[in-house]
Amino acid sequence: MLFKVKITPLKSRPNFKIILAFACFILSFQNSFSQDKTIDVALNNIIAEKNENKKVDLYLDLYIRKPYDNPALLIEMGKKLLSLSQKTNDIAMQAGANSMLGHGFRFLGNSVKGLKYHQTAVDLARENGNVVLVAFSKNQMAHVYKDRGENKQALELYLSAKALAEKGKNQQVLIYVNMNLGYIYLNMEQFDAALTCTQKAYELSLKINSKIRNGSLLVLGLIHTKLGNLQLAYAYCKMAVKDEIERGNKRWLIPAYTGLAEYFKKANQVDSCLIYSKKAIGLVKNTPFFYLSIGPAKMIADIYKKSNCDSTLKYLEIYQNANDSLFSKKNNEQMQSMTFDDNMHQIELARGKKEQEEEQKHQIQFALIAIGIVVLLFLYLLLSRSFITSTQLIEFFGVMALLIVFEFLNLILHPFLENITNHTPILMLLALVCIAGMLIPLHHKLEKWATNKLVKKNKEVRLANAKKTIETLKEEEASGEEK
Repeated sequence: MLFKVKITPLKSRPNFKIILAFACFILSFQNSFSQDKTIDVALNNIIAEKNENKKVDLYLDLYIRKPYDNPALLIEMGKKLLSLSQKTNDIAMQAGANSMLGHGFRFLGNSVKGLKYHQTAVDLARENGNVVLVAFSKNQMAHVYKDRGENKQALELYLSAKALAEKGKNQQVLIYVNMNLGYIYLNMEQFDAALTCTQKAYELSLKINSKIRNGSLLVLGLIHTKLGNLQLAYAYCKMAVKDEIERGNKRWLIPAYTGLAEYFKKANQVDSCLIYSKKAIGLVKNTPFFYLSIGPAKMIADIYKKSNCDSTLKYLEIYQNANDSLFSKKNNEQMQSMTFDDNMHQIELARGKKEQEEEQKHQIQFALIAIGIVVLLFLYLLLSRSFITSTQLIEFFGVMALLIVFEFLNLILHPFLENITNHTPILMLLALVCIAGMLIPLHHKLEKWATNKLVKKNKEVRLANAKKTIETLKEEEASGEEK
């Protein structure tokens, strides 16, 4: 028996490449959906967290872990977080959202838009009062000036961020700030300060097992390159490159390759310098990080200047285009205007804060004077042996003293209470009720003691007056008998 076998024509069979491509698309879509879902859950958890410090820690963890090399994702996260925080009137996370947006636009090379969001983030963080959040917001804002080589402005912000991070005892933010300070000091050729700050960042990153040690490694490599310690420079730069390749982070691999190229330039190894400079520029292609090609393009153009005219022009053009993306005349004017406005805003804030502190000092002084007057009158009434005092007067001065002492404590403790309650009215009210709850029993005890003291004093005064009257009568009676 013969069996007929139907053979499908080749062109009617399913195309394996199409199936594979479709499967890859489905998988990538699922991964993207899964990532978006994970981020949405994380953002909702941040908003739902009631403890301010834990909220900021969750925010920093998400910020650092998820989108640091992805401007589009960073901006998308910023928009989602801003929407959620505005619905709940969460000032802290409104600041965090603006910081994300600013950093995302900075990554895209839009320094003007980035600075605008960062200024808003710093203002909102300051309004919220969480020192760690203010420190991180200032650190992120300083990056815009660092990218543009405006070292003085960046240094002021980083130093302020460092002081706040130390006050808040947040080691993760301290790693960032010290690392960035090291880079700024390097640009300003203050090598000792650069080495101290960067070494501190590296040691902290090892202590808490942070994944961002690569930035410190790169800056250490650049510092030792400048100092001529070429063996150390090479070791640090290679470690930075290795870390970024393992992490698969293009954004930070570009400057790592550029740092290694700078080492080879310093070591007069021209071929190796060209290799790593071109690797850095190759990574820039098809990414939003075009401005990061400024350094490597300039090195290649300088090398080719004497030998290869066509290549010199090619890389000079890359350098010029990248440079213009950050330093166009329009950008410079907008940045100068925004920086000036921000400086004036900071001056006004500092002046307002100083005036507020002076006013608080005056109020405390007035409260102390009032307490002093009431206490003196109180003591006079208790200790005076010349006249009888009513208990109602003691009660009146007791209540007055209680109110003045309460107001005095409120003036002193108000800034502290604002910090620990994050300006939450219900928590402020509960704190003041607790203070009043401690003062009232003390007031009752003091009033009871004063009343007993007063009754005893009044009896003594009456007894003394009675004795005096009897003696007077006896004297008059005696004088009458003699007559």
